[in-house]
Amino acid sequence: MRLDKFLKVSRIIKRRTVANEACDAGRVMINGKTAKASANVKEGDILEIAFGNKEVKVEILDVQETVKKDDAKELFRYL
Repeated sequence: MRLDKFLKVSRIIKRRTVANEACDAGRVMINGKTAKASANVKEGDILEIAFGNKEVKVEILDVQETVKKDDAKELFRYL
């Protein structure tokens, strides 16, 4: 699955366009490497996202095309 779509489906970032802009600005890293929005993500990948002055680090547990809002938290875990 594309990185920008995963960020939206998992609700880490609310909108796909915002996720796309974050990737283009170089604020998202997969396994320690700067990632583009079109990069593929898979289970076990570590994402690091810089939100202004705060940084979020998560591990991808599952990848699904669609998921209900309540179940979105089960796609990743904070590190």
